[in-house]
Amino acid sequence: MVKEKELKKEIKELEEKLKDREDALPAHSVRPQQMLFIEELEIEIEKKKVELSELKKSKSNH
Repeated sequence: MVKEKELKKEIKELEEKLKDREDALPAHSVRPQQMLFIEELEIEIEKKKVELSELKKSKSNH
């Protein structure tokens, strides 16, 4: 249960970071580093969501 709460918290924090980064993007002349950082956050969020989903599945199987 603790692991599930931790994952949910981490996902929320990563999603907030992602939103902040997206909101900070200029309308023009986006630097590649900015897009790379956003992509990395999206990948990390997806990994955490998969981990959370697997955790929930394993709990429901027991």
